[in-house]
Amino acid sequence: MPPFLIITADDFGLHEAVNEAVELATRAGVLTAASLMVGAAASADAIRRARELPQLRVGLHLVLADGVAVLAHEQLPSITDASGYMDERMFVNGVRFFAFPRIRRQLEAEIHAQFAAFARTGLGLDHVNVHKHFHLHPTLLGLILRIGADYGLDAMRVPDEPLWFGGIAAGLLKPLIALMKRRLDAAQIFHNDALFGIAASGAMDEATLLGIVARLPPAVTEIYLHPATRRGHALTPTMNSYRHADELAALLSPNVGAALAPQRIARGGYGDARRARAATAVN
Repeated sequence: MPPFLIITADDFGLHEAVNEAVELATRAGVLTAASLMVGAAASADAIRRARELPQLRVGLHLVLADGVAVLAHEQLPSITDASGYMDERMFVNGVRFFAFPRIRRQLEAEIHAQFAAFARTGLGLDHVNVHKHFHLHPTLLGLILRIGADYGLDAMRVPDEPLWFGGIAAGLLKPLIALMKRRLDAAQIFHNDALFGIAASGAMDEATLLGIVARLPPAVTEIYLHPATRRGHALTPTMNSYRHADELAALLSPNVGAALAPQRIARGGYGDARRARAATAVN
């Protein structure tokens, strides 16, 4: 199929500075999708803005590490601290999720709660992805597929970054990526063919975006960013080095806008990409 491009802002709802950037970039015509953190501090503000931006495709950004859970600590004593925070120990927690059914049941409850919270927004569920790509873990992916079926899950992000952009790190993920794609295909879940954003997380500036657009494959590609109108500890300590304003500037750049002229590259959300692929297959 011809190139189809999804440009997504992650962490929608994390902070009003993120939400403001999402609105600006959407109204500028470059950003096409956003992934909502339903339990984050500014989620209500994000939902309000999304309702005023019908052209913005919104998905669920499941937070299962480095973030605050939707359920109370008393319901998740093994995966949150007293403040409800889920830590960043993804390898350790991944082993625990696989090995201990009691902990897995708590994880399952939190995934249910986040899907249910998104459903209550009334927004259409364009896609699902997971903070820090934790759905690469086969146990988490299985839970998400099973639970998501009750909430209309039909599209997911695959973090398959081309080697020319992602380097050795992207290559090391290829076996997990192949397994993920097989499971999504078996479940009839639509997914992207390629992704850009991991290797340059927090540094997706104008030059980087233009370089990616110049080499888009003839497939469904997602570029994800973390734009915001301000940076620093106010957003989250784990993104202190991110160049949020530079990423927003890239989304607002006239050069990027010109490179993404509608007559050259089809764009939208996951639902739009799925329909475009179906139309190509019919023709």
